[in-house]
Order: sequence, then C-alpha cells, then structure tokens
Amino acid sequence: MPTGARFADRTDAGQRLAAELVDRGVDADLVLAIPRGGLPLGRVVADALDAPLDIVVASKIGAPGNPEYAIGAVASDGSVWLDDEAIASLGVSDDYVSRERDHEIRAAREKASRYRGDREAPAVAGKTVVVVDDGVATGSTATAALRLVREGGAERVVLAVPVGPPETVSELDAVADTVVVPLTPTTFGAVGAFYDRFDQMSDEEAMAYLDGTG
Repeated sequence: MPTGARFADRTDAGQRLAAELVDRGVDADLVLAIPRGGLPLGRVVADALDAPLDIVVASKIGAPGNPEYAIGAVASDGSVWLDDEAIASLGVSDDYVSRERDHEIRAAREKASRYRGDREAPAVAGKTVVVVDDGVATGSTATAALRLVREGGAERVVLAVPVGPPETVSELDAVADTVVVPLTPTTFGAVGAFYDRFDQMSDEEAMAYLDGTG
C-alpha cells in the first residue's frame, strides 16, 4: 500500500482529516465524535476548528451469526435505521430485528450516559455540526448518528472520516450535507487495515479525549 494510503494511528488520521476540513473551509459550531474510536480524531478536529467536542452515540445491529455485518443501527434517542435489503437477503426474522433493536437502543443509551455523566447532550439546532469517526465500512453507524443530529435540527451536517469505500461514501452523501473522506480505496476489507496501529480502546481511554487529557 503506497505512502499516504494508510495512517500511523488515530491521531495521525485526525490530523490529516483536520487538514482536509481546514483546506475545504469547513467551519463548525460543534464536533461530535462517535465513541470509542472516533474520539481521538474528534479531539484533533475540534481543536483545529476551534469548536467544542462532544459525542453522538449510535450502535449497529449485527446480522445473525455475524455481529460485525450491520443490518441496521440505532441512536441513543431510540431512532432506528434498518438495511431492508440486507435483512431480506439474509432472511432475518422480524423477532430477531426487534430483539436486537431493543438491546442496542439500551446499549446506546447506557454508553451516552456513561460518557456524559450529569452533562446534558449539546443542543444542535441551528448549528453546523461535524460528525467524526475513525472510518466507515457499511456506514450503518454513521447513518444512525447523522440522522440523530439531523433530527435534532442541525442547520448543516458534515461527516468527516479518514477512510471508507466509495459506495458507502456515496450513500452517506445522501444523509449528510457534506462528506469529507480523504481516502476512498476501491478494495476495502476493514477500517483497521488502513492503520499501522488500530488498538482497541477502553471507555476510560476514549473519555479522556473529551476533557483534553487523552
């Protein structure tokens, strides 16, 4: 893979993503990172755009027997996005979808509460909001997060991720006002394949980026 076609780590990805946003003249009233992996990038982006950093929580609904393959996603406010085509092609039952949907809504709400504590969720109405993650594959989690921000009344919604497949980026273009993705490889396996270091993060490590200590 040629130089420039991968990232050293999430901080490097955040720096390159921030530079792309600045080059494109993107201003932000608020940066929302998708935890956990989006927070190191979100910190860099928020600092570069001189905007406050918070979180937007979404949780994917995995396919039966293959939890990494998303057939939908939910946001912490209970809103749901389902990939009807994937559900139909896999023959996923309504009972399974309903059960997993309820489970993931609870998980998303618990994560939002754990990260924010007593803090209220930031108001997004009338604002330009940049949503950041460490990459997209199917785009289901990003879609749920973007819809949550959109339904909150944001005036402009920008998705900023360092890497994603072209077809997913094209689909996300229909959900966000602007999509910024510096790297769109036509051959795509997993987001982590484009990082030299892509460690799993604990909630505690991720939360440190919210207050600038990460």
